[in-house]
Amino acid sequence: MPVVEIRSVLSGITVAEAMRRQVIALPTSADIGQGIRMMIRYKVNAVLLTEESIPSGVVSKTDLISAFYVELPAETPLGDVMGSQPIACFPDDPLEDVLEIMEAAGVHRLYVTGAHRQEVIGTVGYWDIVGLLYRFCRACERGTAKRDAKRTGERSTRFTVKEVMTSDVHACLQNDPVSAIIDTLSTCRVGAVLIQDESQSPVGVISKTDLIIAYRHGVSPQTAAREIMSTPVRSVSSGELLSTAIQQMLIGDIQRLFVRSDVPPEAITGVLALSDAARFRSGSCRACTAGRILIR
Repeated sequence: MPVVEIRSVLSGITVAEAMRRQVIALPTSADIGQGIRMMIRYKVNAVLLTEESIPSGVVSKTDLISAFYVELPAETPLGDVMGSQPIACFPDDPLEDVLEIMEAAGVHRLYVTGAHRQEVIGTVGYWDIVGLLYRFCRACERGTAKRDAKRTGERSTRFTVKEVMTSDVHACLQNDPVSAIIDTLSTCRVGAVLIQDESQSPVGVISKTDLIIAYRHGVSPQTAAREIMSTPVRSVSSGELLSTAIQQMLIGDIQRLFVRSDVPPEAITGVLALSDAARFRSGSCRACTAGRILIR
């Protein structure tokens, strides 16, 4: 009896093809201020902590905003706020397996180890995987709207933002204290909160990056959200092509876009994150759907 195996565009691709070789690490004795500087400088969400050059844990932006919430001094050693042990993979592991591990563990990156588990040679995360998907889809002639229209005379098979986005939008008011923003981020397990004025119109965004920058500058958790929010709200229409939205995130070096309804009034109706695109295993369309079924 034939066995049907569902395949994706990532089938057969290994971690080595997507990983980045740079590993951002600090000793556990380094303080929170140093950790924040490294995250901002290298635009990473976490720093590997080491003891005598041996990996001992990871401190993430989530760990740091928790320290901000309880007002720990910025001189506190990173080892005191370390959140978890690093989750590792090997360069020859299938990228599909890595995605499943990240989704199950709720993390945005894995550390890549060499022959010895204590030797960390790189990292792989949603940014790297989505970038790889986008490059593959850009090079695929079957994925272009023009070719679809010529071949079938029907609407393009490319994904729109609405099909991939998360519909939950978490918002706070501009006069809410920063501590309330941290509560929302932690409770809802999201990377950013939409900030609204009293009429519930979007006026800004506060991300984990905004929070750790505020922490570094000595801002009190009781400060009003409007004082640290980023503007303007980076958004995209729900009817826009996924490939266009991904391009906007990659070029703009941002991890999410808020999604506007494509009919008036243009309210914020969702969020598109790089992890959403990775979950769909596509940077563009359904063109490879037929190729995903392998009959043995």
